[in-house]
This record gives sequence, structure tokens and C-alpha cells, in this order.
Amino acid sequence: VQLQASGGGLVQAGGSLRLSCAASGSIFSINSMGWYRQAPGKQRELVAAISGGGTTRYAESVKGRFTISRDNAKNTVYLQMNSLKPEDTAVYYCAADRVRIAASPDYWGQGTQVTVSS
Repeated sequence: VQLQASGGGLVQAGGSLRLSCAASGSIFSINSMGWYRQAPGKQRELVAAISGGGTTRYAESVKGRFTISRDNAKNTVYLQMNSLKPEDTAVYYCAADRVRIAASPDYWGQGTQVTVSS
């Protein structure tokens, strides 16, 4: 499975960005997909995840601001990020798992930088 992330960039605080992650390869093996982020000097954290059935979960810090969704026909997962804050600045990573997104997903995409200026 290959995961190709896109959509990062520089945005002012209060702005929005949408990240996309397209899966290819043995996609039949994927159940859950999600997004992690890692800020400088901090540990990687789970931002949002979505199961094969569409159940979503979010980090407390992004609830109400970020929305994860998936288009199974396009094998793509999205992360809509609204009301961005400088503390959202990080490298965002797409991930996928054969069961449930947790500490060590089966598959990782490359990171995409998100920078929020104050």
C-alpha cells in the first residue's frame, strides 16, 4: 500500500486547509485511515482517524475545527482543517491500517508541512 499526501502549506491563523491522502496498491487490505502530526520537539500524535464504516475520532485539541472524511471510490481520505491556530503547525502524516488506527499503523505516507502564522 502506498499513501500519497498533499495539501499542506502556509496559512494565517483562522484560515483553512484541506489535506488529501490517496491510497494505491493493495487497498483491499485497508480498513482505517487517519492523520498524525509531529511538531518540532514534540512526539507524533494522532489527529483524526476514520474507520472503514465511517466512524471518526479526533484529538481533543482539534475537535470542532477539523473534519476527517473518506471517499472509498477514490481511495482517498481528507482532513479539512478550519480555524487553524499556530499550534497546529506541524508535519502531517497520512496513515492506514488493516484494522484500527492506533499507535503503530501498518502503512505511512510521506509528511506534508502545515505552517500557521500568527
